[in-house]
Amino acid sequence: MRNILLIIKVLLNIPKRLFSKVSVFAVIDKSKIDHTVAILPGSRIYWSTIEKYTYVSDHCWIINTSIGSFCSIAGNVMIGGGKHPLNFVSTSPVFYSKRNILKTCFAEVNFEEYKRTLIGNDVWIGSNAFIKGGVSIGHGAVIGAYSVVTKDIEPYSIVAGNPAKLIRKRFDDITIEKLIKSQWWNYSNEILKKKAAHFHKVDEFFTFHESG
Repeated sequence: MRNILLIIKVLLNIPKRLFSKVSVFAVIDKSKIDHTVAILPGSRIYWSTIEKYTYVSDHCWIINTSIGSFCSIAGNVMIGGGKHPLNFVSTSPVFYSKRNILKTCFAEVNFEEYKRTLIGNDVWIGSNAFIKGGVSIGHGAVIGAYSVVTKDIEPYSIVAGNPAKLIRKRFDDITIEKLIKSQWWNYSNEILKKKAAHFHKVDEFFTFHESG
């Protein structure tokens, strides 16, 4: 029944999506998506928020996640999957959740299956990456393709591997602190148009940022 209702909801949204950057073949349920966001076909987004000028490529799964502005998410990325109890007699969801794919529940107990995942602003996530539910990814971080992220990632870190490990920082600590303090991702479109020409040189960006 739930799947039927979801299909009906998608069909009803087709006219609106024809004039947006969200594919009519993407599934979005109980989520808040900024009107500037682009979502490609085959992606499924549940109980999440996505801020301005972020794009989600094809066939991504995003569950119970807050995503900031100006993020770039490549194809086949999985963010915020559920977890199973390791200290129960069984790990099967039929022993703790009514909301499961098997549509059978022998007992519902208090178990936090989905922890909120937090993705900062200007984060780039490579294709086929997996980000564990409940993890926080700092502003400006880069997640390499096929990486498995199981722990929090600091701002402006470049990580890769399984499990993902720090490769290097994008900038020195002073520059990172200044970038975070600038909160440029909150600029209005008008200010972005004035200052975007200086984004390719960090020192030049700071000069124009501080000039107001």
